[in-house]
Amino acid sequence: MKKAFIPLLFLLLTLAAAAQSTHRNYEADSIAFVNAMWETDSLDGFIYRHYHFQQQQLFNSNQYICVVEIPKGSKSHLAFAADTLLTRVSDFAQRVGALAAINGSYFNMSTGEPVCYLKIKGYKLGDNEPNKRDTTQRKYYQNAAIRLLPSGRPRFNIPDSNRLSEYQMPDSNVMTAGPMLLYRGEVVPQRTDLRFVYGRHNRTAIGLKQDGTIVMVVADGRHRRKSEGLSLPELIRIMRWLGCRDAANLDGGGSSCMYIKGLGEEGVVNHPSDNGRFDAHGQRRVANAILVVK
Repeated sequence: MKKAFIPLLFLLLTLAAAAQSTHRNYEADSIAFVNAMWETDSLDGFIYRHYHFQQQQLFNSNQYICVVEIPKGSKSHLAFAADTLLTRVSDFAQRVGALAAINGSYFNMSTGEPVCYLKIKGYKLGDNEPNKRDTTQRKYYQNAAIRLLPSGRPRFNIPDSNRLSEYQMPDSNVMTAGPMLLYRGEVVPQRTDLRFVYGRHNRTAIGLKQDGTIVMVVADGRHRRKSEGLSLPELIRIMRWLGCRDAANLDGGGSSCMYIKGLGEEGVVNHPSDNGRFDAHGQRRVANAILVVK
């Protein structure tokens, strides 16, 4: 008993010290994030800014983060785009002259079909892929419904567990993704058993501030010395630091891409990772995207 007690006590003390250290690190991270010298462009109805956190400034890692903010009074608004053929985010944007774009929700990379519910202009293009064990229940990454009002402004919902519940939504434009990160000002608890949650990856997210400002974020990843990527708990903190009341995670990894018309290389302002290089040429072809249009 005595021999077992001492290591257990040591473990508890170690965990307590780690928790305090984590708290201090997050406080330092929030200061580094807010006080960063963000490069900022005021564009046609929205603001684009980006910053390269180096020397392990953020979450003890290097990060390259791009942010678009669309104020409530802007004439720019959101639209969903999709195709039966996998398409680059920049191509989705250029087809309609979009001002900006990010990748959208999850899809089957072999068939190109959405694996989450998707409805555009009243036409259903995809369903929530069923669970293997219980086909009526939705998967973990299907618990965030992004609805576009007629004005093109987003609203966020956490649908019930039935994977077909989006059928009851009257909106003409609905994109399901997830997991939900923030909802009505509260942090949404995440699972603790999935590497998808706690591993670091490229991430794409969309959120809404209390004042109606739309926030879109892309964080590069899979570039160990340049940008390591974020876990979902780290992404949640970033969306909170940006002032979001609601926020949803979108498809990430090699799909993460941000396009800004007239900037970057052919509009690509981040560093998609599918080519393994820290440049703008590694876009993955995706099934759908979220566009900023006038």
